Amino acid sequence: MINPFRPGSSRLGLPLCATLALSALWPIPAPAQNYPARPITMIVPFAVGGLTDVPARVLAAMLQERIGQNIVVENKPGGSGTLGGAYAVRAAPDGYTLFANSIADAQNLYFLPVPYNAIDDFAMIGMIVEGPPLVLIIDAALPYKTLDELLADARANPNKISFGTSGPATSPAMALAQLNSLAKTAIAGVPFNGSGEAARNVTASGVQGAFAFYARAKPLADSGKVRALAIARPQRIATWPEVPTMQELGFPNFDYGGFVGLAAPAKTPAPIIVYLNKALNDVVQSQDFKSRMAALGMTVPTENTPEGLADYMRRETKRQGELAALTGIKMTTPPPR
Repeated sequence: MINPFRPGSSRLGLPLCATLALSALWPIPAPAQNYPARPITMIVPFAVGGLTDVPARVLAAMLQERIGQNIVVENKPGGSGTLGGAYAVRAAPDGYTLFANSIADAQNLYFLPVPYNAIDDFAMIGMIVEGPPLVLIIDAALPYKTLDELLADARANPNKISFGTSGPATSPAMALAQLNSLAKTAIAGVPFNGSGEAARNVTASGVQGAFAFYARAKPLADSGKVRALAIARPQRIATWPEVPTMQELGFPNFDYGGFVGLAAPAKTPAPIIVYLNKALNDVVQSQDFKSRMAALGMTVPTENTPEGLADYMRRETKRQGELAALTGIKMTTPPPR
């Protein structure tokens, strides 16, 4: 039998889609192929406890049980995720360095000098989770009970209302820019050191509101400190069904959900990608994993292939360029036409 991990194997020359199809007929038992033969490192390009780190760590802990090797999560924050990305892309393409990519990879090239191509310089494995969604929250002490009431006051009193953001090149800032563009308002953006700090400043009366991620917004709303006016996703959240979506309230194409995916350096052998995609799907489709992610407002994709993640990132990169143009910030890359 041909060893698909041996250099020169005829199977390595097959397109990944053909290899995926063949894998159903020709299973790849990892121990027989000597992969993985040592611990794997998973690079997370953001800080411990963040929205990329948490699902990546849960995945790593469950995935190592499936493959019989330790997976060491290594956080390399900085440069909006580009420091970790640059480290991962230079690693040997042998399956022993993995990378947790995210929505930042679709946003960064419009605002930062990125020393790699976030799609072409990686071999995609599959998506870990989609979400969490952004939620429009305001200080519960304010009189606005609906988004219409908030926007009516914002139009009547430009710059009276301010929203916390996590910096100019981030989803909360772009969501605010899109809202101002569509609603003809001038709600001011106030940058903080992260979305969590921005949300906390709503409760401290530092700002009147924010687009906060679900995991930050829900506990604050449950405690009565903030009021949730809208979900920035096309569908309502199952664990928060009473909050309407921006689309329901008259703002189409208002979608800020994000994702966390798994990739390896480009030229990683296709059979390794097949093996890791199978193991990834075994984990993310488990009820245990789904339950843990649901608590964070995240969902698991039903169709989850390497090509699917690559296509998703291409579409999202184009869309993020269109949103970036609304911010008024000088971009390093022109938005797509």
